[in-house]
Amino acid sequence: MSQPSEAKTYRSLFVSDLHLGTKGCQSELFLDFLKHHDAETIYLVGDIIDFWRLKRTWYWPQEHNDVIQKLLRKGRKGAKIVYVPGNHDEFLREYIGTHFGGIEVVRRAVHTTANDQRLLIIHGDEFDVVVRYARWLAMLGDVGYSFALFCNTHFNVVRRKLGFPYWSLSAWLKLKVKNAVNFIGEFEEALASEAARLDVHGVVCGHIHHPADRMMSGVRYLNCGDWVESCTALAEHEDGTLELIHWPVVRASQPVADIETARAAA
Repeated sequence: MSQPSEAKTYRSLFVSDLHLGTKGCQSELFLDFLKHHDAETIYLVGDIIDFWRLKRTWYWPQEHNDVIQKLLRKGRKGAKIVYVPGNHDEFLREYIGTHFGGIEVVRRAVHTTANDQRLLIIHGDEFDVVVRYARWLAMLGDVGYSFALFCNTHFNVVRRKLGFPYWSLSAWLKLKVKNAVNFIGEFEEALASEAARLDVHGVVCGHIHHPADRMMSGVRYLNCGDWVESCTALAEHEDGTLELIHWPVVRASQPVADIETARAAA
């Protein structure tokens, strides 16, 4: 388990589904994560900015701007940043092949780890039949999801006041619904099949806000999760080893005094 007492540099970091521009975005936790993690290459695996929500209601607090500035700063310091747009930031797919602020925008990518494992990097929304064939239904579902996140936010305010760490009520509810569990399984199988078709060793994706690391259909399925519910990221160590980092769990393992010291020094 990674320790947050000091910044650690990885060969690669993979993050997805920040959903900047929404109240559900755990931007404070993500900024805290960025303070303690650097990488030679950072993959932004889609839905970083939620243009769907911003079109309906403008919400952009200073912390969300800080996230963008922090990522750009890492790029200026030498990190290679690759942006694979998702469905909520599909607007950026019009700029595939271009660079802005040192960030390269690509439709999908193939990453080779230090131990020569080839990984398909893709957001995954094209394997979601609801998003692909019934966009209006996806939009309606997004409204219901927003309400669940609203409840989740207030639930965690109470938890923090009681001294408990962040815990996702919405993620727990989602996994209790049979249809949602079936959808996750079908999505994972579809992504694993695509990786097998392309003859790569594994796939890194996002989209469904469900972190995972497992072997499926002979390939490694890796979902880096999100920064709305799970607050997770995927990291590649210098030897090519891959690790899912559950930041709230790591943070909760540290004494409160250490956390306050780190924040004061930031």
